[in-house]
Amino acid sequence: MRINHNIAALNTHRQLNSATNAQSKSMEKLSSGLRINRAGDDAAGLAISEKMRGQIRGLDQAGKNAQDSISMIQTAEGALNETHDILQRMRELAVQAGNDTNTDTDRGEIQKEINQLTSEINRIGNTTEFNNQKLLNASAGSVTNATPSAAVPSQATASQTAGTSGNVTFTDATTFTGTTGTWTLSTADGTAFTLDKGDGNGPQAITFTTGKSTVDGLELNLPATPAANDSWEINVTAGVAAGATTEPAKSSFSTQIGANENQTMTLEFTDMRSSALGITGTANTSGFTTADTVTDGTNNLANEAALDVSTAANAGNAVTAIQSAIDKVSAERSKLGANQNRLEHTINNLNTSSENLTAAESRIRDVDMAKEMMTQTKNSILSQAAQAMLAQSNQMPQGVLQLLR
Repeated sequence: MRINHNIAALNTHRQLNSATNAQSKSMEKLSSGLRINRAGDDAAGLAISEKMRGQIRGLDQAGKNAQDSISMIQTAEGALNETHDILQRMRELAVQAGNDTNTDTDRGEIQKEINQLTSEINRIGNTTEFNNQKLLNASAGSVTNATPSAAVPSQATASQTAGTSGNVTFTDATTFTGTTGTWTLSTADGTAFTLDKGDGNGPQAITFTTGKSTVDGLELNLPATPAANDSWEINVTAGVAAGATTEPAKSSFSTQIGANENQTMTLEFTDMRSSALGITGTANTSGFTTADTVTDGTNNLANEAALDVSTAANAGNAVTAIQSAIDKVSAERSKLGANQNRLEHTINNLNTSSENLTAAESRIRDVDMAKEMMTQTKNSILSQAAQAMLAQSNQMPQGVLQLLR
């Protein structure tokens, strides 16, 4: 018998500590609801679940972003709804002005309303904003300025002969592609020649842009007779041809609709002011009033000319211009509506992904309460039993006293 080392007590004490620690961890898990409270509980599971948490929170925020983008779209679309109503009223007025039962005075009153309605379209375009960002005047976000489409002749013909000056007439502007082109002209006998400045210094190509040439039928006047040894060539730089369309100015906003980089979409809002819709122009030009009658909607300074309805012919032209503007607004609203519908599906997908990832993260991170309660009950019983056995093992050395009697 030994009393210096109570091996039974030491063993019982170790078991008691083990049961107590296990019981403490079970109670920690039950109180927090988490299976992993520290990295030591499951190092690999912690890393995986934290990555999932990042994705889940990113998906949830992306859903909020998409909803904010829908609100932005609804703001712009609501403003364009009013623009549509204004244009319909303007079209009605233009049709009314086209009737010669109206006197000049009557048409003057109609013109006043058209002027004010056009100014209101400008006001809507210049003041509609979301979170202090303008939506309909191409001044916020990533701005793309209005750019002309390339429209220059694809063929050229000339009436002059070698060694003479004269005119060059361009035809067929429909098949040209790119921004520059070179045409080789020929005389009636098939001799090739080029146009130059006629200073005797050899071939010097003449390059011209808008203002010097447009499309079918417009002539370029040659400055002088070139030297006898010169060849003849013409280089054409693309410009806006008569009647050519332009790409309107627009604002672009990027919206983050995913949890990771580059998971974005772009919302575009086209300039919807009067000039972009083609219902204002330069004063005293065909189809517009003789003086500026339209403001930008934010002050009383007239700086644009409205569509002129002073005659039946002008009123008819105004109807066509206003209908074109209505079509442009319709196309813009249709585009915004399509974007909104897409974003609504995006939100549904984000919510589904977040839900499924949350379920996966829960299986890793959360504790099974019923199972853990079983474990805690077992550890509690083991702890109590170890305490009782430790008391018994501490009594064992007292048996030595019986040998002293």
